[in-house]
Amino acid sequence: MALHTKKADAPFFLTTAALVVFGLLIFTSAALGQLARDGASFTSVATSQILLGFVLGSVLLYILSRIDYRLWRRYTPYLFGIAMALTLLTFVPHIGLSLKGASRWIVIGGLSFQPEEALKFTTILFLAAVYAARFKKTDTIKSGILPLLLITGSSACILIVQPDTAGVIIIGMASAGMLFAAGGRVAHLFLLMLIGVLAIVAAAFVYPHVAARIKTYMDQSADPQGSGYQVEQSLISVGSGGLLGQGFGQGVEKFSYLPEPIGDSIFAVAGEEFGFVGSTLLVLLFAIFGILGLRIAARAPDPFGGLLVVGLVILIVGQSFFNIASTIALVPLVGVPLIFVSHGGTALALSLAEVGIILSVSRHMRASNS
Repeated sequence: MALHTKKADAPFFLTTAALVVFGLLIFTSAALGQLARDGASFTSVATSQILLGFVLGSVLLYILSRIDYRLWRRYTPYLFGIAMALTLLTFVPHIGLSLKGASRWIVIGGLSFQPEEALKFTTILFLAAVYAARFKKTDTIKSGILPLLLITGSSACILIVQPDTAGVIIIGMASAGMLFAAGGRVAHLFLLMLIGVLAIVAAAFVYPHVAARIKTYMDQSADPQGSGYQVEQSLISVGSGGLLGQGFGQGVEKFSYLPEPIGDSIFAVAGEEFGFVGSTLLVLLFAIFGILGLRIAARAPDPFGGLLVVGLVILIVGQSFFNIASTIALVPLVGVPLIFVSHGGTALALSLAEVGIILSVSRHMRASNS
């Protein structure tokens, strides 16, 4: 079948553009709460989001969409090793930055960023290369579940120590999706699920905040002024939006009641200001992003491209849906960003870079049979 090598997938790009524009609108409004609390902090987060996130991310998207994605394959072990080393630097005094008990940032030359995002990306990249090389054998333990346990397990060990339980769940989910797409056995996937559940149970015994979040999920009214406060305020914020919302910039929860309005709770800001209609539109955009991304994966010219797209799409959509679900108490509160929306210049820039790689794959995808 013929290969398209000139134009990237337009519907996928336009969906991404809509998410980015909508995300910047929501972020701008949510940041007004930050401005009211601390003007200097507002300047810092706005600069990070616009310059490091949107501008740099847009440049990376364009460049990586023009580079043949197959070039990544030969460098995957080295990139993975570099990302591992950078993430380990978060534990080094005077380089690593610890906030709220978590060591997830490094500071170099006055700039801070989260190497965890690069670790997630390179884990997907490395696993795609390994499974592509063993594409006909992934139903075996040696070529299927073992590479996942070694590669993803190495990343998970670092993330769990930071601690970042949510990051472990997301990267595990993306890796399992890649194994399924590569032809892995369903029994192996259930085994991975069991390992994941046991890991979460173990984390609940080791880290009090994990146990508190699970307890809050089981009974949100148990501690409404303590561990349940963020969920309670998020639900109030979303509920007060009604059908059409209070209007852009008109929400009040972000000013004093809602914790992390530019971070974990930013979907609550969207719910209050854009209502059920606007919130549903945002969810639909992520769903369309996922469907179009998986369509690109299905029509990729080789296993490496297809598996890489599957992993990246799950990584982006999975984090976003977990963020939304935790905001409305469908799952325990997790500290993952709403991609393209939440504050985090590193996350936004790398997410747009990942979109660029997906678009690169789309430039070479096979024509449909229709």
